Amino acid sequence: MTKATRKEAQRCPECGSKNISHDSARGEMICSMCGTVINESMIDLTQEWRAFDDDQKSRRVRTGAALTPTKHDQGITTEIGKGRGELFKVSSKKRAQYYRLTKWHKRLIKSKDRNLSSAFSELQRLISLLHLSKAVHEKVAKLYHEAVNRGLVRGRSTESIIAALLYTTCREEGAPRTLDEISKVSGIDKRDIGKTYRYIARKLKIRILPAKAQDYVPRFGSLLTLSEKVQVRSVEVLDKVAKHDATSGKGPIGVAAAALYIAAVLEGEKKTQREVADTIGVTEVTIRNRYKEMVETLGIKDEVEERVREEEEKEKKRK
Repeated sequence: MTKATRKEAQRCPECGSKNISHDSARGEMICSMCGTVINESMIDLTQEWRAFDDDQKSRRVRTGAALTPTKHDQGITTEIGKGRGELFKVSSKKRAQYYRLTKWHKRLIKSKDRNLSSAFSELQRLISLLHLSKAVHEKVAKLYHEAVNRGLVRGRSTESIIAALLYTTCREEGAPRTLDEISKVSGIDKRDIGKTYRYIARKLKIRILPAKAQDYVPRFGSLLTLSEKVQVRSVEVLDKVAKHDATSGKGPIGVAAAALYIAAVLEGEKKTQREVADTIGVTEVTIRNRYKEMVETLGIKDEVEERVREEEEKEKKRK
């Protein structure tokens, strides 16, 4: 129950009023109707300092950052600073001592921490390149930590395991990325990612349902610079086709691409099949096959083809 809810739920024991005021200076809860002091000598748990900008806040705060699974040490371990400016103010003897301490500090770190540190650096890079959320970042970090504790990373490259866990988590969180995309940014072959993904999913007992074509629509629509109206129309097309079970067993990426092509034609924002194929990363043949199946199932083949002819005639007139 929140503080505001507790205040609303509290009643005055004398008059039964809910109109309770809080006097922060005296630390008292007072009934505004009859003046009864309901609670006194209350402890103020908030900070006693004030800050008017980010710089003042960073200088005055006396606590560290929140714990985060995206750091190998949860973000709480200290280390000898890397700055060089202050070193030249001390004697050469002290400077040599500093270098020795730094060297031994690195040597005394456990191999597990070194592994996690290297892996999370790679994870941060992939998250940035793929424009993924903080929730995905933290979930992948937790899964990798679990994989390390269970000895699943031994004998396998860190990059392939991070890529496989990223692929898995993106699908779980409803923000799927294709194997081609992950392979491109990670530099790992698609086959290696798929092989590692199946191994990790089996060992960690991760059960991933097949990705839906609808999950790819927003991102593919943005890549194709299509309006929100087209994206909504494409989702409607996919929902109608799913009721007829016409796309069962078909790759969701190709189905999503074909639905976006159909919706773009119907909404007057026509994109050629070649443009769609090159942007999304599928072949024209795939889009053409999925397109034919979907328009025939929905009975809109003539309407779509008529729109395509109209657009082609307009293009000829412009030229």
